Amino acid sequence: MENKIYELIILGAGPAGVAGAIYGHRKNIATFLIGDNFGGQAVVAAKIVNIPGQINISGAQMSQSFENQIKDIGVPYALDRIEKVEKQGDIFVIKTSQNVFQTKNILVTLGRKYKDLGLADEEKYKGRGLFYCSTCDAPIFKDRVAMVIGSGNSALNSVIDLLPFASKIYVLTHGDAMRGDAVLQEEIKNNPKVEIIFNATVSGLEGDLMIKAIKYKDGVSQEEKRLEVFGAFVNIGMKPNSELVKDLVQLNENGEIVTDFLGRTSQFGIWAAGDITSLPYKQISIAIGDGIRAALDVYAEVKKTKNKDAI
Repeated sequence: MENKIYELIILGAGPAGVAGAIYGHRKNIATFLIGDNFGGQAVVAAKIVNIPGQINISGAQMSQSFENQIKDIGVPYALDRIEKVEKQGDIFVIKTSQNVFQTKNILVTLGRKYKDLGLADEEKYKGRGLFYCSTCDAPIFKDRVAMVIGSGNSALNSVIDLLPFASKIYVLTHGDAMRGDAVLQEEIKNNPKVEIIFNATVSGLEGDLMIKAIKYKDGVSQEEKRLEVFGAFVNIGMKPNSELVKDLVQLNENGEIVTDFLGRTSQFGIWAAGDITSLPYKQISIAIGDGIRAALDVYAEVKKTKNKDAI
């Protein structure tokens, strides 16, 4: 166990976590960053074009840029798996696979994870034909054949994002109807680019370095079928990575951490920012802003505590 008690430990090194670490460091509070990897879920994005100042950057490039900046400004960090978070008196104890850390305040920026298709070679094709953020990656499908897997609002929004770019869009859904909002369904149902395939279960991926085709089982005929595509957006749901703090903070019915505008949670000393929170609009730029705002509020609280102690 490290003997040092940090003023702020940030859990998660995605956009919100890195932004929070930069501002914690700038405000000269003892800050430590812990995450599995730099970049979070955005690492799998092939092309990101919606961040101000970045005309075109991949998730891998952004990840490397985050790491370079954290190293350059001197924020201490650990790329490690977080195993447990608990409160002991006025101190929070964070156990990782390799160490134990102590802090007075926590900023949780662990994001959320996409639900997988459950295929053996799925990991290999993430960012190489399997995509998850249509806002980020729809433009690379210009004049190409795309697939969207899912039937809810996320899937329908992916189709809408692809319409200006893709030459053809297949939509594969497990059931016999789309589940998304009627207004979104109305926007796509008569578009000649879109072909919805019901009662379909993805059964395999074909390709080498990139996906070339996706196989699926027809739930009615039980036939195995195959479609050649440039890539597919997997929109079968997401789950917030809130398991580690579920006993410390209030979660909503979706497992998101409930916060106010400043990122404060139900537990004094714990803030949250980015896609793990109950705040709307899950976007990289918004997560960055949320991380900064929360870090500045942590600083305000640390400063207030220090002033009280000095009296």
